[in-house]
Amino acid sequence: MPSHIMLSYQWDDQPLVKKIYDHLKDDGLPVWMDIEGGVTGNINDAMAAGVEEAAVICPFMTRAYQASRSCKKELNYAETRKVIIVPVMVTNNWEASEWLGLITAGLLWVDFRSAEEDEEHFDMCLRSLEEEIMYNAGHLLTQPEPRKARLEKKPGRAFCHSLSKLYMQDSGEQIMQTAAESRTTVELSESCGDQCYWEEIKGDGCKYYRNVFTHGYLGEYTKPTSTEQTQACEKCGLYSNGA
Repeated sequence: MPSHIMLSYQWDDQPLVKKIYDHLKDDGLPVWMDIEGGVTGNINDAMAAGVEEAAVICPFMTRAYQASRSCKKELNYAETRKVIIVPVMVTNNWEASEWLGLITAGLLWVDFRSAEEDEEHFDMCLRSLEEEIMYNAGHLLTQPEPRKARLEKKPGRAFCHSLSKLYMQDSGEQIMQTAAESRTTVELSESCGDQCYWEEIKGDGCKYYRNVFTHGYLGEYTKPTSTEQTQACEKCGLYSNGA
């Protein structure tokens, strides 16, 4: 039975990953790292066991990670076993491509690119990582009593702007497009309240987000020109009727 969070990284990022490991462990999450007792005996057997017992794997994405044969084997094996992947972006002005881009395509990654600027920013990045892990795999983890209330499984995802540190929320205010059509607006908030949580819903070849509290959809308003386009827009969340 999957039980832990596996941190997958290239050696150059070990100090950052070790710091994240310590904080996750202190917050009561079951976390696995190779240098923290994860590897004993044959390294291939140990890494395979780490993947096989993982409920979620967090690849720390960098150029060096993408170029590493060991990291490629590790993440490929995790994908084969259908382990939940929560990517972490570490490198500025770069995006994953080749095998790493293929595996992580369409996944939301957690932004740690400037996490070490100061402790307050690091804590915000860590909170985002914990919430994303709990959202995806909180029901799978073997977990002692959490030391912080923030480790409770959240009803959805909260999106925080990395520079302004403001949360996106549904305002609850509706704008009338025509006599028969309306849509809700989005605003920014300093605190993360009920209206800041969005649930991911898979559409036909796409994903869209619906506010857990108001049931309003997150997306750009696009005026449909036909019944067929109206149905497609509604599936993607691009056409909102204010529901």
